[in-house]
Amino acid sequence: MGTHEEQDVAGQRFDVADAAPLLIDADGVVRSWTRDAQRLLAYTAAEVVGTGVGGLLATEDAERMPELAERCRRDGGWAGLLTVRRKGGRTVRVMVRITPAVEPGGAARWLVLLSDVAAGARGWDMSRTVLEQMVTGSPVGIAIVDVNLRCVWSNAALEQFGGGSARDRLGRRLAEIQPGIDSEAIEAQMRRVLETGRPVVGYEHVGQVRSAPHRATAHMMSFTRLEDDGGHPMGVYYTVVDMTDKHRARQRLALLDRAGEHIGRTLDITRTAQELADVAVPELADYVCVDLLEWVLRGAERAPGPLGDQQRVPLRRAGQQSVNPGVPEAVVAIGEVATYLAGSPPVRSLATGVSWREERLDPLAKEWATDIAGDRAATFLDLGLHSVMIVPVRARGVTLGVTSFFRRGRQEPFDEDDLSLAEDLVSRAAVCVDNARRYTRERDAALVLQRSLLPHRLPEQDAVEVAACYRPADELTGLGGDWYDLIQLSGARVALVVGEVPGHGIDAAAAMGRLRTAVRTLAALDLPPEEVLAHLDDLVASTAREEGDEPGAAGLQAVGAGCVYVVYDPVDGQCTMAAAGHPAPAVVLPDGSVTFVDLPQGSPLGAGGPPFEAVELALAEGSVLALHTDGLLAREERDWAVDPDRDRLRLALARRAASLDLTCRAVVDALVPVRPHDDVALLMAHTRLLGADQVADWDLPGDPAIVATARKEAARQLAEWGLDDLVFTTELVVSELVTNAIRHAEGPIRLRLIRERALICEVSDGGATAPHLRHPRTTDEGGRGLLLVSQFSQRWGTRFVPEGKVIWAEQSLTQPSPDM
Repeated sequence: MGTHEEQDVAGQRFDVADAAPLLIDADGVVRSWTRDAQRLLAYTAAEVVGTGVGGLLATEDAERMPELAERCRRDGGWAGLLTVRRKGGRTVRVMVRITPAVEPGGAARWLVLLSDVAAGARGWDMSRTVLEQMVTGSPVGIAIVDVNLRCVWSNAALEQFGGGSARDRLGRRLAEIQPGIDSEAIEAQMRRVLETGRPVVGYEHVGQVRSAPHRATAHMMSFTRLEDDGGHPMGVYYTVVDMTDKHRARQRLALLDRAGEHIGRTLDITRTAQELADVAVPELADYVCVDLLEWVLRGAERAPGPLGDQQRVPLRRAGQQSVNPGVPEAVVAIGEVATYLAGSPPVRSLATGVSWREERLDPLAKEWATDIAGDRAATFLDLGLHSVMIVPVRARGVTLGVTSFFRRGRQEPFDEDDLSLAEDLVSRAAVCVDNARRYTRERDAALVLQRSLLPHRLPEQDAVEVAACYRPADELTGLGGDWYDLIQLSGARVALVVGEVPGHGIDAAAAMGRLRTAVRTLAALDLPPEEVLAHLDDLVASTAREEGDEPGAAGLQAVGAGCVYVVYDPVDGQCTMAAAGHPAPAVVLPDGSVTFVDLPQGSPLGAGGPPFEAVELALAEGSVLALHTDGLLAREERDWAVDPDRDRLRLALARRAASLDLTCRAVVDALVPVRPHDDVALLMAHTRLLGADQVADWDLPGDPAIVATARKEAARQLAEWGLDDLVFTTELVVSELVTNAIRHAEGPIRLRLIRERALICEVSDGGATAPHLRHPRTTDEGGRGLLLVSQFSQRWGTRFVPEGKVIWAEQSLTQPSPDM
């Protein structure tokens, strides 16, 4: 007998009144016999007393006597089932309990109580009938197979799972009873139970059975080994419970969870639509297509007016997926127009906002939608599609498009539960699509703002070759507070500007736009770099005081901004720069070595502090100036003179690429992650020098008679340059400017002509008074000089230098001269 039987018997109630007692000694010899024992086994006392108790047992249990004796001595007794032999040879199964019966001062004795198991279960014949009624009428499918896994019995409830009646199952294996079922996996469980004796409880089988050939079913199965009286396996008893509804409910929850994880991971409309199709196939449908209205993909708002179901509605395919590679069911590619016919189910769902389901499609229908028919005139039968759901994509009360779910082949038709699940999926995706649409609209607006604030393209000129790269920290809007600029100045010079406003987003961008406009306005005054920054600092401080603590105020946002302002002159290669709380530019010399300008650091704009200082240096032709914001080196501290990350920038600048633009991008890629923590702007300028044949100058005495000589020299120089068409106007400009200098200025006078993209005429003197344009009356005899200069020049002006001032005028070399 096994240990589990002993435990079961030990736990049962043992009725001593019904037991047959006998007494044995420590050696297992019967010392006392009772009438109850005689009645049970038919032996008389004379036949048993003095013999070993093992002689009363069946051979198998007699061999266990030494083991049982040891357990009695160890545990103080024993209880279990044994098989005894009655007189005449018939065996009886008895319940046995052995307890010690030690007499005081006497030898050890053991009291053995025997109880007939059959007698203790009187009425079993009647209970067997009850048991048969229970298993036969049970709603749980029950079957018994033999050791060869052939059916020997089954109840009526098992017929609901297919395979025929109990009579049809007899003697057949599972693969014969249920063709198509995964019989190998189920029979593997049966064999394991037969081999080990350990039952298998809660085995879940998912598949299709004959009773539901188009429907995936789920069943919970349990397997138990059946044994004979000797403990040998006789077969397997198993039960089957239909849990398809619970299984499908779990699948739905799992699908919704997966949808929450995979749909809407980005703010891209088409990617969100594709994620919806990917999640729904193959768990819910075999083919899914998502079609959105045109204005949704543009990020626009819905046009006013109702959408009637009698209209031909053009939508655009945003996502589709199929269980078949290549999505052969669709004739419309992603991004193409899918025009559904008037009155078709997709159009009705689009117009009403109500879902539509059809369990069985008309297999020969061709006019349902152009998407399905297409040029191939394919029918639903040709495509293998037999069931459909149309669910409108609605968010915040607005319909954005439709999603179509199809099933094909032998899969079951869509039911109400499937439609409910599809609506949940589409509802979640719709919110993500609408968020992406709104983001697209806002981002487009932000990009328009950013493009309006940053230069569309840097102006063409001969002073420097430039390249710029901008990478915002706010990847969603693309807005930031960094900016760069190139401004054309008089005398063929250029101003290079890089600056940054603290913070990110639209507030920083607005403040940046104001600062950039102010810098360009100050640059037009031809002020030195330190004076430009001083005026800019005053402007930021005064604006911040005026706006106070108003949230989002652009003036307050600009406080603490940094800026570096550089002026480069291609005539002599001189470069002058000043900085306000900004890193100094790097210089890549023609030999490839990299240095950093020792530039005094002024205070950030609006913060107050000592006056700004400028430095001047001469740059060899072919040098590269690199102006950048602090985001390039991802440093928060502002001690730029000792920044250890300069070594990283030095190495990046030392690597040359095929062009300056590629070099600029390579530097940013090498130093800045794809998603930087701070905005980054880098402006690189490759310096040039004007040739000696592009500049001509003359020192003139302060004598009115020299005006004629100045005109002749200018005309001769223009003839050498091949600019004969400009001789007359240039003579007029030279005459007026030189005459004005002789009359109103002091010190030496110098005339200079520069041929660049324009013809520049400059007259410098030692005076500190700027001339003013006058509008004389017809009766006035003078005062028309500068008026004529302004009429014959595309622009003119005055700039002050340490030695005095320069009056200049430019004439275009690409546009015709103004008529007289």
